[in-house]
Amino acid sequence: MKLKVLVGSGQKIGLFTLPFLAAGLLLNILFPAIFYVGGPSMVLKIVSIIIMIPGVIIWLLSVYLILTKVPHKELITSGPYSLVKHPLYTGVALLVLPWCGFLLNTWLGAFIGIVLYIGVRIFARNEEEILSKIFGSAWADYTSRVKIPWL
Repeated sequence: MKLKVLVGSGQKIGLFTLPFLAAGLLLNILFPAIFYVGGPSMVLKIVSIIIMIPGVIIWLLSVYLILTKVPHKELITSGPYSLVKHPLYTGVALLVLPWCGFLLNTWLGAFIGIVLYIGVRIFARNEEEILSKIFGSAWADYTSRVKIPWL
C-alpha cells in the first residue's frame, strides 16, 4: 500500500496546524504571561496526567494498528477505531496536546489541540471518501458501528 494511504490526511492536517503552532510558540516565547496556566496546581497536574495516559496509549495503539494492518490492506475496526473513526488525530488533539500544555504551564497545548481537531474535521472527510472507495461495504458497515462517529 502506498505511503500516501498510510499517512491519510495527516500531511494536510499538519500543514493546516503548523502556522498556528509556529505563531503560538512565538507568542508564548515573547509573551509567556498570556499563556500562563497558573502553576499548574497539583489538581491540574493530576487531572492532566490521568487524561494524558489514555491519550498516549490510544495514540500508540493507533500507530501500531496503522503500521501493522494498513500495509496488508486491512480495514482497522477494532481497539480505538471502534470508538472513533480517527483516534490517532482525535486522541492527540483532545487527550494529549492540551494536557501536556497544562503540565508545561501553558494554554498553548489546548489552543493547538483545538486547531488540530478543526483540521481533522476539515480534512478527514476526504480521507473517509478514499477509504469508502477502497473498502466499499465494509467501510459503510464499520462507520455504522463506530460508537462516537461525530468525534
